[in-house]
Order: sequence, then C-alpha cells, then structure tokens
Amino acid sequence: MTDEADEDGSAEDAPAPRRPRSASASTAAAAVSKLRAALGSRVEVRAPGEAEEPILAPNARTAVFEWLQEVNAAEALKAVGLRARSTALLSGPPGCGKTTLAHHLAARLGIPLVLVGSEHLVGKYLGETGKNTAGLFDRLAEAEVPAIVFIDEIEGIGSNRNKFNGSGADNERMTAFGVLLRKIEEFRGMLIGATNRPQDLDPALWRRFGMQIAFDLPTEEERFAILRRYLLPYRLSDEDMDILTDLTQGASPALLRGLMEGVKRALVLGPRLRRDIGSAPAVFRPIVASLAPPPEMTPPPLWAGDGAEALAGLAWPPERTA
Repeated sequence: MTDEADEDGSAEDAPAPRRPRSASASTAAAAVSKLRAALGSRVEVRAPGEAEEPILAPNARTAVFEWLQEVNAAEALKAVGLRARSTALLSGPPGCGKTTLAHHLAARLGIPLVLVGSEHLVGKYLGETGKNTAGLFDRLAEAEVPAIVFIDEIEGIGSNRNKFNGSGADNERMTAFGVLLRKIEEFRGMLIGATNRPQDLDPALWRRFGMQIAFDLPTEEERFAILRRYLLPYRLSDEDMDILTDLTQGASPALLRGLMEGVKRALVLGPRLRRDIGSAPAVFRPIVASLAPPPEMTPPPLWAGDGAEALAGLAWPPERTA
C-alpha cells in the first residue's frame, strides 16, 4: 500500500523541488490580516501554516511537482522567453481534495490562500456579478500581498455561452463572464479555478488556465493511505485496513475522512454515552447511517445494505499508538 514518504507531491525517483524560503509566522500572519481587511468577511483567507498535505493520485502528484519546479525556475524560464505558469484549473468530483491541494501549494510557497466561492460573486441585481468579480481582483491588486486565489465551482460564473438563449439574465451572465475573462488576463498573481462539471465550462475560460489537472476518486492505495492517516492515533493491522479499503471503493477523500473521524469520535465518546464500542459493526453502523455519500456518487459497498456487517472480523477496538 501507499507509503507516507510517497505522499509529498513529488514524482517517483525525482529530486524534491527546492522549497522557497517560507515567510516567518509573523509575516504570514500580517499577510493574512491584510488580505482579510482588504477582501472582507465574505472571502475566506487561510494561513499557510494551517494547510495539510494531500494524498494525490499519480497524475495530480506529478503535475503539482512539476508546477513547483516551474515556479522555482521562474528566472531561468524568463531567460529563454517564458513565464512560469500562474493559473491552473482543477476538475473532478466533490470532496476529492481540490481545495486541500490549493492550500498545500500555497503553504509550499509560504503564502496565504484566498478561497472564493462562486456564490460570493454572483449577485441578484443587474450588473452586480460583474461588479463583484471586478471588485475582488481590484482589492487583491490593492492589497499587494502575494497569495494563491482559489475560485471554487467556477462554472457558476463561467458556464458555456453556447447554452445562453439571449434572455436578460443571459445578457447579464455574458457581461459578467467578459469581466471574469479580462480580470484573469490582467491578474499577475497565482490563480486556481475548481469545477465539478468541466463539461459545462466555456472553452474561452478553459483556455485561460495554463494547466488543467483532473482529479479522480482515490485508488485502492490512496484509500488505504487516507483511511490510515485519519484513523491516527488509532491503528489497525494492514489486513484489517485492506478490508476497510475494499468496502470504501468509490469513496471520495472527504467521505473517507468523515468516516474515520466518526470512528475516533465514537471510540472517545462511546464509553461516556454507554454505547457498545466492542465490535466494529456496532461502531460503524450509526456513522454510515449519518454520513451519506453525495447523490451523484455510487454508494461504496460499506453503504450498501448492512455493509458494516462485513467488518465483523476486524480486531476491535483498534490499538491507540499515542
């Protein structure tokens, strides 16, 4: 199964990219405060020190490694007439780690992450969406603080114009879309867009991103690593982890994390609530019942019928390592 040492975003057998010198904690805190003051409460700003390292599929891991190398080699690229790419589009199902990756990348560069939901840009009044979009980029420029800007569900303001029918609402969306394209072109920072529906994006917006990275649901090895990470400080044998890995086929990283955090919560609170924690099925059943996969996801085997019964053979409860 996946080894922790392989989860650092580097390509196999390749040297790790040189990490830019991280800002001090006080400098990072000052940058976060300045961005929050400039952008207001509707936009979330995350500090680099709050990031966690994602467990990535090989294609995404390689792409991130190469992008970090490219950013570090900006001067060498400039010498041959190239700019390091500063934009990327992340696509894939919900809960697959797109936000986690963006935050991790910002942390590797020692800068904050500005997290913008498209719902924070779309307004109900005429001209409001374009005004909100322009205002976001204008305030970022005025703040003069290096950051990665992450626009989630960007299809909300960048949907395919071929589907417009000429209504007043579509004319409003067309105007706002033009503002978005222009502001992306003018932006000199790092920008990441994320979408769950890449097929709905306008081709002109797709072309504005220098990289397109597809996120898939985690493979068997990745599920094993994710489950193991979020079960800590508890630990199961590899054989028991294999059973749990098989039963979560098709689960997203977010669902896997929620499952393991539910297990830890049950192990801590169970005795206080006088609940049975002596068998795996008894612990997992209420967690599975209260943690439903999103509607567009095919339910993993653990969520099919009484899937928790397949865990009856696990050595339970798990050992606590710390």
